Amino acid sequence: MPRNTDRRRLLADAGLRVLAGSGARGLTHRAVDTEAGVPAGTASNYFRSRDALLGALGERIMERFAPDPAVVARLSAREPGRELFADYLRYIVERTTREPELTRALIELRLEAARRPRLGEILGGTLRQGYADDVAFHATTGLPGGAFEIALLHYALDGLLLDMLGASIGADADPDRVVTAFVDRLIIWTSGA
Repeated sequence: MPRNTDRRRLLADAGLRVLAGSGARGLTHRAVDTEAGVPAGTASNYFRSRDALLGALGERIMERFAPDPAVVARLSAREPGRELFADYLRYIVERTTREPELTRALIELRLEAARRPRLGEILGGTLRQGYADDVAFHATTGLPGGAFEIALLHYALDGLLLDMLGASIGADADPDRVVTAFVDRLIIWTSGA
């Protein structure tokens, strides 16, 4: 496999644009080559199979969604509490909606993983590691809740993002208001009230 990491990123980013715009059925090595503006066969040299291509796209999404260390440091320096918890969630929503094609591509990948067992293993591992990292980070913040509550937040935020970036239920709720409600209800729930 070629080792040019810049070219690999270029191809993965092109693949994400194709996936977000055309769905999993439109994602081919040739479509990635065309989107990236590289000679035919380039993507095949970097990603030998469709599963390898799809797995690399999952990894690239996570790289691009990674939080800015300066923002995390600024948030981490604050006193734990309801408003800090809400600000962490607001930051997640901001990161995942700043480039909506990334979130759409991730949704497409997750659906495709349900149909392709090998991709399910690859992407599932990436998602489980991200969840474990979130749980570990949350444990260091002093914020309420544990692993189950972080799972609840993932489920809730995934639904919010799907509604914001896909066909909507039409509730037209302000995302900031929704995030605040998530936090308020989770804090009440975890405190036993």
